[in-house]
Amino acid sequence: MLSQLRPAIVSMVFFTALLGLAYPLAVTGLAGALFPAQAGGSLIRNQAGEVVGSEWIGQTFKDAAYLHPRPSAAGKDGYDASASSGSNLGPLNEDLAARIKGDAEALRAADGPGSIPADAVTASGSGLDPHISPENAARQIARVAAARNTAPAAVAAVIAENTQGYTFGFLGRPRVNVLTANLALDARYPKAQAKAP
Repeated sequence: MLSQLRPAIVSMVFFTALLGLAYPLAVTGLAGALFPAQAGGSLIRNQAGEVVGSEWIGQTFKDAAYLHPRPSAAGKDGYDASASSGSNLGPLNEDLAARIKGDAEALRAADGPGSIPADAVTASGSGLDPHISPENAARQIARVAAARNTAPAAVAAVIAENTQGYTFGFLGRPRVNVLTANLALDARYPKAQAKAP
């Protein structure tokens, strides 16, 4: 019995050290060396150097001077990373239909009439999506420009600079990161001293 117990204990200790300690430390060290920004959370800093968010986690913006993100079902007020999820309401659910109708009416009141992109009234599966479609961003240009006292073309140029194309040229969809676009708007056309370009 002792002859069988000893190899079992040695194997357990060896594989615990290898797979429980050495491998995670090696992968963490390699990730930090090769991809330091991503391994650190893809943090975004403002002009003062303060961390204001992550490139991969959305935030709520309600001020008229900012691009607004898509709706979020993550947590009570949305974009709660500790409560990441969708609403789990099906397309025929009356509560979902009522919420979408209310959101569409609010968008038309804020940004004027016209077609509303799907991502402007639907939440992502995680509730944390930091991106909106270029169409959604374009629909908000007039409101943002008026709130910043600048020309719509100037806001459109900032949005274009912050629009990401297809990943590897063919994956995904073009998208605008709401946080980076809003930070670029603040840097170029601050709300407190907004002036025409």
